[in-house]
Formats: sequence, structure tokens, C-alpha cells
Amino acid sequence: MAEIVRRHGHRMSMNRRDEVGKEKWAKHYSSNHQILLVGEGDFSFSLSLAMSFGSASNIVATSLDSYDILIKKYNRAKSNVGILRYFGAQLLHGVDSINMKLHTDLRIRKFDRIVYNFPHAGFLGKESDHLVIMMHKNLVRGFFMNAIDMLLPNGEVHVTHKTAHPFDSWNIEELATQSGLTLIECMDFKIEDYPGYNNKRGDGKDSDLPFPLGKCSTFKFILSSQAMEYLTTSHHRRNPQQPQEIPLQRGNANARMDSSIMMKSKECFWIFREYFNHVRLTSGKVDDFLTYSVKDMLRIGFERYNAENHGKPLDGYVDLLKELHSLSKQRVTFLQKWLMEMDRYRL
Repeated sequence: MAEIVRRHGHRMSMNRRDEVGKEKWAKHYSSNHQILLVGEGDFSFSLSLAMSFGSASNIVATSLDSYDILIKKYNRAKSNVGILRYFGAQLLHGVDSINMKLHTDLRIRKFDRIVYNFPHAGFLGKESDHLVIMMHKNLVRGFFMNAIDMLLPNGEVHVTHKTAHPFDSWNIEELATQSGLTLIECMDFKIEDYPGYNNKRGDGKDSDLPFPLGKCSTFKFILSSQAMEYLTTSHHRRNPQQPQEIPLQRGNANARMDSSIMMKSKECFWIFREYFNHVRLTSGKVDDFLTYSVKDMLRIGFERYNAENHGKPLDGYVDLLKELHSLSKQRVTFLQKWLMEMDRYRL
């Protein structure tokens, strides 16, 4: 390990020599960016950026695997991690992309670039199978919903993804739009732009082997104006995994449902979370101008339920719909009472 660090340290020193303070770029990424790398395999992508920058002090890199599992999966993981730590990277293990904003070391952090290369829910069957596609989409959607709360002003979320069939069925851009992001650029991905990067399967007995890349692109997203407005005016962050109040009117921050209307079912919120986010983001807007209607949000909930309960009767889904319907009626009742009180106040 000492020899490896010495060799890489010499290369980094050469990169830094006579260039103190000079901004350096590795394709889309700058040494001046605060960068969060999500779902790293053997951390070779992180190391590639660090080698280009001559430092890793601006990098936070995470893996879903614990450190112990990581070094068993990947032959070079231990040395890559050691080098990154030596040169200033913050490395976090056991970080799940669908709730990463709640991680102790990330909950107050903001980033210029949040990067997820080749997100994948695991080898659960044929990639063209509907259930498998839905599992992948749920992963990406959960990542986006976390990333939007972790961006600095003018920050970007990057996802590199295979774009040939059946991977194009993931509809990355649609998932981003549903999560409050807007595509600004889509560029061909070339692995040679990142010297030393080795893509990994990351699952099963062949975890340390590469997978064929084929046609790939890096999708770049920024916050949509609607999401930016909501995040700017929101007075507190909400836990996406916990029951929440449903705000009725963005213009009145004090208007909230009473405790009897608080949603009690975590499962209902989980299945229909896009619907509740939709309610918060579009309250007070005319439906004709909405990109995605309530029906679209409920369709996503149905797809998620099917993916997570494949082959089971739909009785459970019907029960969740009934609960959602009951909550919606209570919301309407609350809104009517609130408007009547406002009218009396004005009189």
C-alpha cells in the first residue's frame, strides 16, 4: 500500500507543481466543484477524477457496500480507497442512494455536482423484464428525489446510463422531470475520458468483472423552476420515508392539515410519494399548465406497487387507493373550511 500511495503521490505532485490554485477539468468536472459520487464500485472513477485534479479534497464518494464487503468484491478497491483517503477524499460506505440525504455525514452537505454512473438495482432477471425495469426505475427515481435536496445553487445532477434497448425503457429524462429536474444536456459517454476508470458489474459472483458498455450517455440535469421555487420557499426539510403533513397552499406557510388528517400509513406514502410531491409542488396552479397530471402520478404509484408485489393480488393496492381517496376527501374538507374562514376574516 505504501508503495502504491508513493507512486500515485508522485504523479499527483507532478500535476500540482507550479499550478497551485489553477482550476483543472476532467471532462464535465472541475477541481473547483464540490462533487458527490454515488454508488461507486471499486472507486476507480473517484480516483480518476482525483488524479486529474491532483487532489481529492473536493470529492465525497459513496458506496452501497460496506467497506468489508467492498474489499472482498473488488481486487483494487482497498488500494483505491487508501489512495483517495490519503489525498483528502471523504469516503462513505453503506450509503443507499434512495435515502442518502438523511445520512449523518450528508444531511447538511450541498454539492455542485452529484454523479451516479450506471445506476442498477441488481441482476434480478432479464433486463427486458417489466419487473426488473421497474426496480431499476424506482432506484433512479429515489436517487433523483434525494439529489434535488442536496444541490448548491447552479448545481447539476449527472446520470450516466446505457441508452440502447432495453435500457432506454428506463426513460431517465421522464424520471428526472417527475422528480423536479430539467435536462440541460445529454452527451455521449466515453470511458477513455476517465483514465483508470473500470466499470464493474457490482453484483453476483462476477462483481469485479466489467459489463459491456455499448452506447452510453451522460444526462445532465438542473432543478426545474417549479422545484426551485418549492425548495426555496419551504421552511423545513421533510423526511421522504416518514408520514408528512400535506401543505394546502404555498402562499400561506401556516396552512396545514390538522393532526387528524396526517397520513398514518408509511406504505401509502411510499407507494404514492410522487402524488404527494405533486400536490406540494402544484398547489394553486392551473392543471392545464402542469407537465404531469394527478393521473400520471397515480400511474407511477401503480407501477411501483406492481414492481414490489409482483404476482400478488391487487387487494392491497385497492386498500391503499381507498386510504388515498379518504385522505383526499379530508384535504378537500379542510380546504373548504379554511377558505370559509378566510372569507369571514376578510368581511
